[in-house]
Amino acid sequence: MRIRATVAAVSGALALSVLAVPAANAADEPGAPKLSASVAEAVDAQRAAGDTTVTKVTVNGGKDMVLGTTAKKKFKLSITATDPVGIYRASGFLWHGTDFDTAVGIAPESEADFEPTCVDVDATTKTCTVVVTADPTRLGNVHAGGGWNVYAAVGNMNGELLKEKNLKSDVPLKRASRLTVNASPEPVKKGRTITVSGALTRANWDTGAYAGYTQQPVKLQFKKKGAGAYSTVKTVKSDAKGNLKTTVKASADGTFRYVFAGTSTTPAVTSAGDAIDVR
Repeated sequence: MRIRATVAAVSGALALSVLAVPAANAADEPGAPKLSASVAEAVDAQRAAGDTTVTKVTVNGGKDMVLGTTAKKKFKLSITATDPVGIYRASGFLWHGTDFDTAVGIAPESEADFEPTCVDVDATTKTCTVVVTADPTRLGNVHAGGGWNVYAAVGNMNGELLKEKNLKSDVPLKRASRLTVNASPEPVKKGRTITVSGALTRANWDTGAYAGYTQQPVKLQFKKKGAGAYSTVKTVKSDAKGNLKTTVKASADGTFRYVFAGTSTTPAVTSAGDAIDVR
């Protein structure tokens, strides 16, 4: 497995950013929390916000997070919290592992990303959104799928801090998938055999390359020329290298494609269509 990023230091920085007042003089900042001590002292003391509650967390708008092999990708994490005295702001990140102090994280990457955007739900409730960045070079295949937790730091208007580190995310992190198709020969005489090949691959975060996704069911579909929709011809299973290959009889002009339904660790994917000329 390649280098991994831990989240222990991020949690402290996040708490500071939640309680910190953007203006140079907190007293001149309208709507700032009434801090009875310095921000650093407040965090160090870990004063609990007893009436603060996180009511909802939303990752990537509820859609799967999909990541390739090299490029970093940003996702939005939204935290809704409530307190009778009102919420100042909230922020957070995602983490995966059995030990929080050595867990792998998907956290804000830049100083700007640490600053949440908050919207009032009502007088006591806010939804705050922060941008987190997933880096495939700091992840391994073991981190694909579910099991991701949300750490949230929430400051109320009294300058008290709530830290929740075991909030659950229903959104999985998936290894990006690719699917190809090729129908041949072309053109072909009616009644002759058409070979439809292809390959199903997915991101391998352990190696930083795409590799075959083996022994997976993939649908071969055909759309006759002039038709409005595809229909399934058969189901083909990828081989030990992720390759696909099957044969059909040439019947009419049209387009073939492969369709993969996806799994808990890999998103659904549909190949481009490959047209066939039957004479």
